[in-house]
Amino acid sequence: MRKLGCCTWIFGGASLPEIAQRVAAAQLDGVELFGDINGVNATEAHRIFGDAGLEVFSITPGDADISHPDPTIRTPAIAYYDKLMDWAAELGQPLISCHGQVGRIRPITGQAEEDVLLADAVGRVCEAAAERELQVVFELLNRYETHQIRTVSEGLALIAEVGANNLRLLPDAYHMNIEESDSALALSQGGEKVGLYHAADSNRCGIGDGHTDFAAQIAALDTIGYNGPIILETNAPGPNPFTPDKGEGFRNIVERQLATSASKLAAMGA
Repeated sequence: MRKLGCCTWIFGGASLPEIAQRVAAAQLDGVELFGDINGVNATEAHRIFGDAGLEVFSITPGDADISHPDPTIRTPAIAYYDKLMDWAAELGQPLISCHGQVGRIRPITGQAEEDVLLADAVGRVCEAAAERELQVVFELLNRYETHQIRTVSEGLALIAEVGANNLRLLPDAYHMNIEESDSALALSQGGEKVGLYHAADSNRCGIGDGHTDFAAQIAALDTIGYNGPIILETNAPGPNPFTPDKGEGFRNIVERQLATSASKLAAMGA
């Protein structure tokens, strides 16, 4: 059985002690912590989750447009990741997730130019991570959130271009439902380059609330020997995918989604 975690951002501004309590109540093993380097004390966060019996598996970054053609935007975005590395080191060396500005869905100058800038930026992030003995996973988003690197095959090409030994991929079941013709096959093709896996159903709700074939995806993870955690990234039902706050009681809904998802994944032998 793999360990289970969830993203902390899905609780929408709840305090870390409340998040820890809810995650533990759902019987998960840990979290993917949102990279709020200015608002969260890493040492304190490590203590809060540790006291609740939870691990910090990974870090999801705040928005930072690392492929923006304007260097006055791109340079501080890359610098954010450098600060994120030191912050993460205080949390026990979790995986560092990397991606571009969520919601920028078209190039400003040209696709080819910005793809070059992205590869250069990811290389810089990986170099900074290697200096701190950290691993990086590049998260594959969907076309409604990014114009760059949306499929496993594109991600593998990025890895080859960057050439960093500490770079792998983060496929997400929700995003793959949009971008991949066969999500389980995509995971199989990712092979040893799959460094982390996110799970939410086709409607971004809990496992079983949509039409995603999770049994096939778990079988693919077994085939490639993926033994890392499964990170749940569910949302309560409702519009606006860029906020977890879907109205009164949304945190209770999310907590129930996590508990139910954990039970269903366990039944699949995940």
